[in-house]
Amino acid sequence: MESWFNLDKRIFKNFSYLLIIQLIPLFVISSYLVYEINIHLYNKQMIYYFIAAIVFSISVFIPWRRIIWWFVPLFYMANLGLLIAVEFIGKSILGAKRWIELPGIGITIQPSEFIKVAVIMMLAYLISRKPPSPKGYGLLDFIKLSLVIVIPFIIIAKEPDLGTALVLLIAGYGILFIVGINWKIWLTLAILAGAGAPLVYEYGLKPYQKTRIQDALNKPSYQVRQALIAIGSGGLEGKSKEESTQTQLKFLPVSSTDFIFAYLGERFGFKGMLTVIGLYILLIFNLLYISAKYATDYLIKTFASGLAFLLFVYMGVNVLMIIGLAPVVGLPLPMFSHGGTSFIIFAVIFGILENLIAFKDYNRYTSDEKITMQTKGTSVP
Repeated sequence: MESWFNLDKRIFKNFSYLLIIQLIPLFVISSYLVYEINIHLYNKQMIYYFIAAIVFSISVFIPWRRIIWWFVPLFYMANLGLLIAVEFIGKSILGAKRWIELPGIGITIQPSEFIKVAVIMMLAYLISRKPPSPKGYGLLDFIKLSLVIVIPFIIIAKEPDLGTALVLLIAGYGILFIVGINWKIWLTLAILAGAGAPLVYEYGLKPYQKTRIQDALNKPSYQVRQALIAIGSGGLEGKSKEESTQTQLKFLPVSSTDFIFAYLGERFGFKGMLTVIGLYILLIFNLLYISAKYATDYLIKTFASGLAFLLFVYMGVNVLMIIGLAPVVGLPLPMFSHGGTSFIIFAVIFGILENLIAFKDYNRYTSDEKITMQTKGTSVP
């Protein structure tokens, strides 16, 4: 028991406490806004926080480095199976089939949220088994890693959930960019993407998706117009709760979820919006710093860079769609918008990353235990 306690203390010394500290201001501001919008949603948010804290704690202490060789392929295939199952037993809501209802309890799950963790874990597993050469991965390895990303991307886009699919695609290839791919491959992909974009728009998008793109390029949709009014009325300093009529009179749609950034602007003005964006930027830079710091540990490098890209894409798209510079795709502001599934998924990824950092020298800890025992007079064969 004493040796485990000593081991425990040394593990906590290696935690990245700054990551946790950086999240706290986002939680505080988000909770305050949700509380003002709806007390019942605030109570649910506190439950989500509690569940996320439990999930984070569990993720931190699972011995990922020991079980990754069998757990990750199984977890990835299971999530892929759930995505495929959506096509046959999925529940349709507002014309989109993205959920599976658990029989008997009436709870629905969205497999496309869980696949984000599975893809990052699978990439980390494959990259750690076969790291890139100094020149980066060649074509064959790039294709193998791409399949991990592209297969779930196609299935999710077909649901249809193009927003989540694009987040997965960008985050996945962002990881590969950080890890290292031969520059000739990126150049070829850029040329092909540019040449194929008109065809994808014409034949690959559904009518409502084209409408959203046209709205972003021309006249904003009703939701975006109301969001812009809310942000504009907030000015530089913001307004009191009673004067925030766009939200209080319910002109602003889904003000606690996808459009909470607009209420932030109405309530705390341009300064408030700039503060929250600054908090995200600092968090993303810290994750990229961790990725660079542990450049030779590809498990940490993959998770840190993957989390950085997820946060960047979610935050960037959410902010841009609210101010009318991107199509409305239903992506929440990460760990800020009211909601449970997305928040818990991020808690899992943060927990795994903290675990990988804390247990980076796990084998050395084991050796130290033997040395400690030997100094106390116990012989080691």
